[in-house]
Amino acid sequence: MQSRRSFFRLCAPILAIVVGITSSQAQVETAHRTGGMLLSVQAWTFNQYSAMDAVEKAAAAGSKNIELFPGQDLGAAFPGVKIGPDMGQMATDAFKAHLAKFDVHVVAYGVTGIDKNEAGARKLFAWAKSLGIGILNTESVDAIDTMDKMVKEFDMKVGFHDHPKTNNPNYKMWDPSYIYQLVKNHDKRIGSCADTGHWVRSGIKPVDALKMLHGRVVSSHLKDLNEFTPGGHDVPYGTGVSDVKAILDELHRESFSGSISVEYEYNWTTSLPEVAQCIAYVRGYCDGHKY
Repeated sequence: MQSRRSFFRLCAPILAIVVGITSSQAQVETAHRTGGMLLSVQAWTFNQYSAMDAVEKAAAAGSKNIELFPGQDLGAAFPGVKIGPDMGQMATDAFKAHLAKFDVHVVAYGVTGIDKNEAGARKLFAWAKSLGIGILNTESVDAIDTMDKMVKEFDMKVGFHDHPKTNNPNYKMWDPSYIYQLVKNHDKRIGSCADTGHWVRSGIKPVDALKMLHGRVVSSHLKDLNEFTPGGHDVPYGTGVSDVKAILDELHRESFSGSISVEYEYNWTTSLPEVAQCIAYVRGYCDGHKY
C-alpha cells in the first residue's frame, strides 16, 4: 500500500506547479498599468549589465515593469546562470525576490525562439508563467500552430517581432502586412510585437504600420529615432521623427492593453536619464489625456 509520505512526494511537484501558476496569474493581474498599458523597460536596454542590475536600473528610471530577454547573465551571485527556462528553480526564486525588493513586475519576455514541438514550447510557457510573464515576443513563424495551443492552455499572448528590412528576400518580419496575414486566422492572443524603431529603419511610418495590423498588436518595443534612415538611433520620446504622440494616439484608439517597452539602443552605458525621459513622456501623455 502506498504510504501518505510517498503519496505526498508524488503529488508535491504537481502542487508546486498549481501554486506557482496561481501566484503568477495574480502577479500579471497586479502589474502596474499606465493608461491601461503595461509600460515597461526592455532589459536589452541594459544588456551591458546583469538582469539583476537591469531590474534596479528599470526601477531607477521610474518603471514598475520590465521585459526580459533570453541569455542575459542573472547576476554576480549566480555565475554562468542566464535568464531563460533553464535557469533553475533556485535562481528563479532568487530573481523573484529581487523583483519584489524593487517592486518591479516582469510582464514580457523576448525576443525568444518558440519550439515547434509542444513539449519544448510548454517548458518555455510554464517558466514564463511562473514569473508572472503574460507576453512572449518571438519571430518563430514555423511554430504558430503550436502557439495557438499554448496561448489557450496558459492564457498568454504572443507577439511577432519585427527587425529592419534586409537584402534577404526571405526575411519578411519587417512588413506589417505580412505579420497581419500571418496572424489574422489564429487566436487573437497572437499578434504583433510592434518595434517602431525598426519600422522607421525599414522606411515605414509607425502609425501607418499600426493601422495595417488592424488591432492585432499585443506588445510594442517603442522607439523614437533621430532620423528616418536605416542608421537612425534612439532619442528620448517626442524629440525624434517617429511621432510617438501619434503612435500612442493610435494605440489608444485601438484600446491597446499590452506591454509597451522602452527599448533604448543608444548610449548603452549612460542611457538611464534618457530612459527615464521616455517613461515620463508616456506617463505625461496618459495623464494629459486622462487615460
